[in-house]
Order: sequence, then structure tokens, then C-alpha cells
Amino acid sequence: MIGFRVFLGVGESIYLPGGTKIVSLLFTRKERGLPSGLFDFGTRTGLVLEGILVPWLLTRYGWRHTFLLIGFAALVWIVPWFWVFPRRLQAVDTVGGSPFSEASRVGWSTLLNRNLLGICLGFFCFDYYWYVLVTWLPDYLVTVRHLSIVQAGFYASLAFFTFGIAEPFGGLMADTLIRRGWNETGTRKGIVTVSFSTGVFLIAAMRSAHTDMTVALLILASLVGLSTGNLLAILQSCAPAEQVGIWTGAENFAGNLAGIIAPLAVGFLITSHGSYVPGFELGSIVLLMGVLAYWFVVGDLRPRLS
Repeated sequence: MIGFRVFLGVGESIYLPGGTKIVSLLFTRKERGLPSGLFDFGTRTGLVLEGILVPWLLTRYGWRHTFLLIGFAALVWIVPWFWVFPRRLQAVDTVGGSPFSEASRVGWSTLLNRNLLGICLGFFCFDYYWYVLVTWLPDYLVTVRHLSIVQAGFYASLAFFTFGIAEPFGGLMADTLIRRGWNETGTRKGIVTVSFSTGVFLIAAMRSAHTDMTVALLILASLVGLSTGNLLAILQSCAPAEQVGIWTGAENFAGNLAGIIAPLAVGFLITSHGSYVPGFELGSIVLLMGVLAYWFVVGDLRPRLS
């Protein structure tokens, strides 16, 4: 079982670098926010379907049949993918160089770039916040707010759905403004700033005395998802065209590093303080620190040599 889980992780590792690379080839700089938000939308909202469908399948068919059904059902996606996807990829936007430049050499030195460093730092902060929610929110609703498991699953799924549905809207908002003549750098970084700022609602949710108000504030705290399409579009604009994949791999590594640290940090704070509040508040603080990375480390949205 562990071996197959590792094998699954190896296979799915191409998802974010591959998806980001494909978007960078098929769409121009002014159009990348919406498709970037859309292709990542499924990873967030899939948790909603999982929260509803998987428990029902487990109780009705058992874990073995559930694993088989979910695993093989995912292969159905291959049919429309090969049916619709272009046979050959041709870049529609070659600003910053040809996407298949033979003169370019991709190596470890590729990762020594100030923009990439800022992007990795910012994405670490973003994913830290996300993993705090996805690993501890249902438990918090049951343990602290005394909701039933079904209620906790529903409200947590609602928060995840809000996070996911906000992703394409945030990208579309930026794309629309940029097409109308707004500065690309200021627009995408501005929307990231506003959406990251909604993370403060998580602090308010923790300190609310009323569960209904807490749930409402958690929904507002999930508007952080408005940033996602722009985070991916920022990388596509900063990376040399032929290096979008490896840059996204580095970004995703930083995010998954946060995915390791966040659950452990929250668990430690719960144990040491006897409260969920410090762990969740730290998540909001770390998220806000990501704004500094995007404004003061990441420069203008164009490729740079170092």
C-alpha cells in the first residue's frame, strides 16, 4: 500500500509543472490568469466531492472497492484529454525567448534567480495557509465547535469549495484589467495582496464566540483562493519560456515543504497551548508574510537573468 502511494505521488508530481507549462504555451500573458485558476480549481473542489462521495462509498462498498472505483474512474479523464488536446503545442506568446530555444541550458543554475526565490517564498506562505485549513479545519469544527462529523465535513467542504471557485474568478479579474490597459505587475500582485489579506478572517473566526459567525468568517477566509490563478501567472511571466516547467517544480516543492511543516506546527501549538487558536493565527500571519515576498523579492513580471 505504501509503495503504491509513493508511486501515485511520483505520477501526480507532473500535474502542476505540466499544467502550468501547457497554459504558458496556449495562452498569452494577458490571458493566463483564468486558465491557471481553472486547472487548479479541481484540486481544491475535489475535496468537496471527496468529503461527500468517499464516506458513502466506504460505508456501502468497503475501502477496497472504493479505492478501485476512484482509481480507475480517474482514468476516464484520459479519453476527453486526448480527444480535445492539441496534437502539437505551438507557443502563442514568445515574449522572453522561444519556448524551445536550443541555446538555453536548463541546470541547477537555473534555480539561482531572485524572482524564483521570491515566488517560492510566497508560494510557501500560500500553501502553509492552505495546509493548515485542509489538515486541521474539520478537526477544529468537531473538537472546539462541537459539530457532528457530518456537519464538520459539510462546512469544511463549503470552505474548500469557496477556495476553489474563487481561483478562476481571481484570474479572470486580473486578465480583464490587464486587457484594459492596467499594468500587469501591479494588477496581479495587487490581487494577490487583497486575496492574501482575507486570511485575517481566519483569526476573527477563531475568536468568534458564535459558531454560525465562525462558519461565515471561514468562508470569507477562503477567498484567499482568488490569488491562485495569479500566482501561477506570475511565475509564467517571470520564468524564461523554456524553463516554466522546472520553475513550477521548484515552486511546488516549496509549497509541499509547507505541507509538511504546517500540520506539525499546528499540532505542536495545540499540544503546548491547549488551544487551536495559535496554530490557525500563525497560518494567517505566515500567509501575510507572503505578500512581502511578492512585492519586495519578485520584480517586474518579465524574465530576468538573476
